[in-house]
This record gives sequence, structure tokens and C-alpha cells, in this order.
Amino acid sequence: MASPVFDGASEDEVKKSLALAGLPVSGKTILFDGRTGEAFDQKVTVGIIYMMKLHHLVDDKIHARSIGPYSLVTQQPLGGKAQFGGQRLGEMEVWALEAYGAAYCLQEFLTVKSDDVWGRTKTYETIVKGGNVLDSGLPESFNVLVKELQSLALDVELVEVQGVCKGSQSAEEGKIYIPKTSKIQEG
Repeated sequence: MASPVFDGASEDEVKKSLALAGLPVSGKTILFDGRTGEAFDQKVTVGIIYMMKLHHLVDDKIHARSIGPYSLVTQQPLGGKAQFGGQRLGEMEVWALEAYGAAYCLQEFLTVKSDDVWGRTKTYETIVKGGNVLDSGLPESFNVLVKELQSLALDVELVEVQGVCKGSQSAEEGKIYIPKTSKIQEG
């Protein structure tokens, strides 16, 4: 029996056609295991179905990167296989990792494996020398945020904390800066 895919015969019409052909009205029959030759415990529906082939195959999708290009502005890995991009973590992925309490994984994903230039360099050096990986530094996205705020005429003052350089481009050697206050420039 041939029938249009989505607007075809009703269930009653299919049952009548099966009865006319001398087949069970349920549409099920006994199947045998091809390896052992034994019949399966339950009867199985057999027939031809409408199916479309899925063209998304793993071999076409798989992608890995150890080193590769970074964005000039944000210093984050480029996205996508075509640009030889890195692992992307969206907001929902970050929330899921937070929910699991994976703080160290998040720190690595969002700093050293992303846009923390100083931390990336120091991590590579310590791995080559066989040492323990150090703390991460200041992400480049923070510097971009500061520049965007300054472009909106907001004076972002940065103050010294702890006297340890962690990668701020605007910082003097040996100092790390964090935002203290913001005010609108007058004039």
C-alpha cells in the first residue's frame, strides 16, 4: 500500500489493507535474530517508512586545536572550524559549570584558554619548565571594557592592589589595577 507521507491513509484504511493482504491487522510479525536464528520475544512492526538521511556526520564536524589564531581586539580564540577556532563557552555553558561547582575549569576556560595574554604566556612557560601552573592574570576583555567606558566619557580610575603584575596593559611593571570609581568627565 502506498500513501502520501503526512496526509495519507487513516489507521482504519491501513488495517483493512493488511487484512486484504492476509497479514496480521496489528501490522506486527515475528522477527528472528540474524546471529542466533532465534525468534525475538515480542512481535515487531515491519514496513517501509519515510526517512531523510542526516547529512551531519561526526567526521565532518570533529575539530581540535592546540594553538591557533586569536582576535586582535579581544585576544580571544576565533570561533568555528573554518577559522581554526578554539573551544567556545557561552553563557549557558558557564552557568552549567557554575552549577556543578567546577570553579577551576571555569577559571581555566575564561582566562588562560581565552583572553588572558599574560596568564597564557606564564602557563606555557611553567609547563615547559615542569612547574606548577600559576594564577591567571587580567583578561584582555577587561581592558576592552575599560576602553569602551572611556569612549563613553567615563573616567575609570584604577588603583594599585598587592603590588603584583598580572597582565594589565595599562599597569606599571609590578602592579595590578582594579576599578575603584567611575565618574562622568565634565567640559
